[in-house]
Amino acid sequence: MMSNDSFMRYRTTLLVFAVAASLTLVFSGCRSKSEGDGAPPPAKVIQVPDMNLITIDSNDADKFTLASAEKIELADELIATGAVLPDVSREIPVISMANGRVVDIRARLDDNVKKGQLLLKVQSPDITNAFDTYLRAANDEQLANKAYVRTQDLYQHGAVSQAMLEQAEDSEKDAKADLTAAEEQLKTLGVDKNHPSSIVNIYAPISGVIVAQNVTDAAAAGVGLSGSATAFTIADLSRVWVVCDVYENDIPKLQLGQEAKIAINAYPDRPLTGRISDIGPILDPSLRTAKVRIEVANPGFLKLGMFAKATFTSRMKETHAVVPANAVLHLHDRDWVFVPAGDNHFKRTEVRAGQMLSGSRQEILSGLEPGQQVVTNALLLETAGNQ
Repeated sequence: MMSNDSFMRYRTTLLVFAVAASLTLVFSGCRSKSEGDGAPPPAKVIQVPDMNLITIDSNDADKFTLASAEKIELADELIATGAVLPDVSREIPVISMANGRVVDIRARLDDNVKKGQLLLKVQSPDITNAFDTYLRAANDEQLANKAYVRTQDLYQHGAVSQAMLEQAEDSEKDAKADLTAAEEQLKTLGVDKNHPSSIVNIYAPISGVIVAQNVTDAAAAGVGLSGSATAFTIADLSRVWVVCDVYENDIPKLQLGQEAKIAINAYPDRPLTGRISDIGPILDPSLRTAKVRIEVANPGFLKLGMFAKATFTSRMKETHAVVPANAVLHLHDRDWVFVPAGDNHFKRTEVRAGQMLSGSRQEILSGLEPGQQVVTNALLLETAGNQ
């Protein structure tokens, strides 16, 4: 059995070990927290040299002459893309007024046709009914005319009253009206009253190109059977439209009747000229563009749907810088110039080049102000900087 002194020494030893273990855990937790919550080490900043800055040896600096950008006022050019479309006022439908069945087609989609050319034949029961009505009207008119002539003779001999004469005259006029209406119905259906037939010939109303076809062999024709009286649509393509999309901010630069230069993607070496005939009153809500319509005479090679580029000369003149043409460097589909940056340094600056001018000069639309100095030979400096 353990004595009291031994028991007390045992408790003291256990207490010392417990306190030491607790302190060890506390200090370990503090170190872990300090290591986990500490700020990250500062990021290293790597200095990258300016790729657009070129330094020339002082002995070679005189090789690169400078010129001050000139000031010029020119009408700005606006370029828009579009497509060739038909002039809707030159599109004429080919209509079959007679309902029936197509028995012969003499033309097809994309064919060039001449005015009066036979396009198709339609067999129609409407012709039979219309001709029957015409014959009845003709017979009634003949009978009414004979009655009127007889009544006139009797009236002159006092055998009938004037009222009977007037009644006979009215009947004869009604019969003539019915006959005229029957004749017009035959003309509308395309039938010659002197040579009746159940087959109706449909002819081209104008010369042009068939741009739409709604019938085939043995198909129904006429609005009563097919749902549409239009068998073909012929477009006169001697004049066409080039319809372009112009952004909202550029619309004030345009006006009706303004000239436009047209370049066709398929024929870049055959430029055309047209005039603005309409500026759309409605903007596309997503693109913020308006449709601008240009009327163009078709020299014969324009086809519907071709892509085109229209160049307009703005009504308003703007002030731009002008530099020697050699001062502009064309690199990676961009335009650049070199401006002095002090201490034999030259900075390559991006600009937006405009049209070429006389005297080997080029207009700068943005990126350079008049009076700023540029290196007159940008390619020479770029080559020296790459060595």
